[in-house]
Amino acid sequence: MKVKEAREAAARWVAGVACDGAFLTGSVTWLDDGDDLPESSDVDVFLVAGEQHPKLGKFPYEGVLLEATYLTWDEIPSAAAILGHYHLAGAFRRDNVLADPTGRLRELQSEVGPAWAAPDWVRRRCEHAESRILKGLAGAAAAEPYPMAVLRWLFATGVTTHVLLTAGLRNPTVRLRYPEVRRLLMPYGRARLYEALLELLGSERLGPGRVERHLAAMTRAFDAAAGVDGAPYPFASDISPQARHIAVDGCRELIERGLHREAMFWITATHVRSLLVLGTDTPAFHELLADLRIGSLEARAQEVRAFLPRLRRAAEKIIVLRDGAGPPPAGA
Repeated sequence: MKVKEAREAAARWVAGVACDGAFLTGSVTWLDDGDDLPESSDVDVFLVAGEQHPKLGKFPYEGVLLEATYLTWDEIPSAAAILGHYHLAGAFRRDNVLADPTGRLRELQSEVGPAWAAPDWVRRRCEHAESRILKGLAGAAAAEPYPMAVLRWLFATGVTTHVLLTAGLRNPTVRLRYPEVRRLLMPYGRARLYEALLELLGSERLGPGRVERHLAAMTRAFDAAAGVDGAPYPFASDISPQARHIAVDGCRELIERGLHREAMFWITATHVRSLLVLGTDTPAFHELLADLRIGSLEARAQEVRAFLPRLRRAAEKIIVLRDGAGPPPAGA
C-alpha cells in the first residue's frame, strides 16, 4: 500500500468520528505520498477534542493498522507550545491535517511550518527531550512492580536517541529509534558516539544468536499476553494479535538486516510489557536483564545522567553543522 492510500483511509475513518479536528503524526508523516507504507508500520492519528478521552489504540481499517489517540486543545494551545514539543512539532512542519472543522489546526500549521527548522526552536525541542529523560529516570526509581521500573528506565534511556534525532531534524520514532539515529550519526563520523548509545542500552556486545534467543522468549510472552482481554495498560493494543507483525516481525526484520543490537530496544520493551499484562515473571526475563547488564537500575540511570553533557554537546554540534551557522563547538 502507498502512503497516499493509507492517508486517505485514515481520513475516511476520521470522517466518521466526532472530534474537533484530526491530524496524522508519527512515521507516516515523514514519508512521501508515493512511498510504500512499510508492512511493520501503523498509521498514527491524533484526534482533537475539548476534553480527555481514553486512548483508542491500534485497530485495522481498510487494510491499514491505525493507532488513534485523543488530544485536548490545552495540549496544543499555540504554535510556540508545539514548536517546543519534540514529538508534536514534526507533525505540524507540513500539512498533515485530516479534519479541521474549526480551521484552527491549519492555522497552527501555517505558523509552525516556517519556524520548525529554526535553530533556536530545535534547541528548545532538544531541551524538551532531555527533560523527558530525567523525568523518566526519576519515574523508574519509584515504579512498581519491578518490570514497570525496567520499562521506564528503558524508555528514558532510549530518549537519548531522540535528542540527537531532534537536533538533526529527523523523526524521533519510537520503535526504530536506534536504527534511525545510526543513519543520522554515521555520515557525521560519529561511530563512537553511536556505540556509547548502545552501551547505555546494554546491547553493544550482543551477537545475533543471543538476540534471536531473546526474540524467541519475547514472542512466547507476547503470544500469551495477546490473548488477555481488558489489560489495564495504555499500551495494551501494542500487545494484541493485530500488532504482532510490528512487535515480532518488525524485530525479526531488524535482525535479518544485521541490526540485532538495535532490535534489542523493542524486544525488551515488548517482553516487559507482555509480562506486565500477564502479571508474571520468568527466567527468560532475568536472562534478558543479565544480558543488558541490568543489576542496579539506579546505577544504570546514573550512567545516563552522566552522559547528558556529552549528548548535549553532540546535539549542538549537529545543529550548527546542519544550519551552517559557523564552526562546531569543540569537545563533543
